[in-house]
Amino acid sequence: MASFCAYGLGAHRFCVYGLGATGQSVINYLNKEREYFSDYYVWDDDAAKRNFFGVHIGEQKVKAKFSEIIDFTDFIVLSPGISLKKAKLKKKLIENRDKIITDLDLFYLFNPEIKTIVVTGTNGKSTTCKILEHVLRKNNINVRLGGNIGKPVLDLDLKNEPLVIIEASSFQLAYSKYIKPDYALILNITKDHLDWHGSYKNYVDSKFKIFSKQKRNNFAFISNKIILKKFKKERYESKLEFVNIESYNKIKNRIKNDYLNSESNEENMSFVYALSKILKINETSLVNSLKSFKGLPHRHEIFYKKDNKIFINDSKATSFEATKYALRSNKNIFWIVGGLPKVGDRFQLGRIKKNIIKAYIIGKNISFFRKQIGKKIPFTVSKNIRNAVNNICKDLKPKKNLKKTILFSPAAASFDQFNNFENRGNYFKNLIIKKFKQRLNV
Repeated sequence: MASFCAYGLGAHRFCVYGLGATGQSVINYLNKEREYFSDYYVWDDDAAKRNFFGVHIGEQKVKAKFSEIIDFTDFIVLSPGISLKKAKLKKKLIENRDKIITDLDLFYLFNPEIKTIVVTGTNGKSTTCKILEHVLRKNNINVRLGGNIGKPVLDLDLKNEPLVIIEASSFQLAYSKYIKPDYALILNITKDHLDWHGSYKNYVDSKFKIFSKQKRNNFAFISNKIILKKFKKERYESKLEFVNIESYNKIKNRIKNDYLNSESNEENMSFVYALSKILKINETSLVNSLKSFKGLPHRHEIFYKKDNKIFINDSKATSFEATKYALRSNKNIFWIVGGLPKVGDRFQLGRIKKNIIKAYIIGKNISFFRKQIGKKIPFTVSKNIRNAVNNICKDLKPKKNLKKTILFSPAAASFDQFNNFENRGNYFKNLIIKKFKQRLNV
């Protein structure tokens, strides 16, 4: 707790803005650490959540306007995803922007002795974090995983001072001020969430927050030359580790795991390999531990095979940049694509188009995907996943002897037809299992 007090935060007032999973974890944590500060107040733009929690001072409800209270608090813990442009109290948040911190900041302020690995990037964060967790556990290292994946960081069990892996999204990092990883990884950066951040520069700057507080004994892992150029220009203090895919390729053939050996995981595995060397994990131990790793759902998930057909659920691919790995890694693809397109996204099919037999466009933004695909590959407007699967069944019939890939990789967000990418992916998998297990003669 010394670090927390050193920042002058002791006996100060907190606001918790946003009462989802992260906000509730902040409340639980503040209740547990009550001796180190004075009061906290809570708020959510959702009236039902506000009525449930009320406006609190500590654990006591009070009759007061949160919009007035916010001016007299010292720190506003903002939940990830809340936009200053769209929040109900946006005017007050903008006026008090210097007070805004995140649950990640509280974690570092309260736990300065805990060593951390922070992973961010546009694509591959969750998979890389899970691979790292798996490798560390297999090598008898006390490890915890949280953040944008699994538990919020303030809910993690920190007994015996584990090495903590944190997946950090751009939403979390945008307002973070005290995050200080021992090992910071930026996997990649491509245009994403530009409607939320306002510009590509803001999006990139949010990612680079993971380097800003690092010291000379900390490590920064980068593989992209453009990211490297910005890193050097900003003159960060940490030790730079430039990640080279060719270095990983020297051991790739020794890893007997089809999921990890796919092109979509080359970048992720390159970072895992580079970090493992810094952590002094024996190369043979690394290779052996990776044999038993199973991929995450909805990320190039090969969930069913039969005869000459392979079915892949890649629902997590919410941009073309994310989808292109699956398109590169497979042949004779029947591609289900569509949903809510990302701002500024463009489909650069190039040589990839030779891998695609036909596309099936779904969602409520048909015109966008028709324009992106154009005359490059054949396509059918299916509007929804069920129709797309039915259309694929018809198109498969004359191609009995061809090895075929039925790929659900939407290259778009799910919110036009589903609550999230998990619901979307599960719907696709259940539909395939019901239909194709009964129609394996197609």
